[in-house]
Amino acid sequence: MRYLVTARVKPGRRAALDRAVDNGSLGRGSIAGDEYQHNMAQARERPDGRVQWVETCFCAIPLDEERPYWEAYFDLEQVKDAHDRRRCRHENGEEAWACSGCDCTAKLDTWLARQGRPFRDRG
Repeated sequence: MRYLVTARVKPGRRAALDRAVDNGSLGRGSIAGDEYQHNMAQARERPDGRVQWVETCFCAIPLDEERPYWEAYFDLEQVKDAHDRRRCRHENGEEAWACSGCDCTAKLDTWLARQGRPFRDRG
């Protein structure tokens, strides 16, 4: 399933997060692999300081495995379904692991790309 994640960087944790992304240690040890790097590359920072990204997760509880990695740097404000669960081919049993190559959130991804600024944009 794909989720729209809304979070805020914890006070005093931005530099550590940037280092973890830069040196590839963000998410080290997680079964999600380099998904953390991808998420940060796609994340958008809103004018109010919230950060949003679309995340793929196969856990029964949304972001169950990933949450400790994110919570080291972020206060997660909202994790919600990025599209109708009934149409998710993985969730409805039509195709296992379909979310890995699915374009089900293409419209959301396009919309999100126009919001705020790239989170990793240091300019």
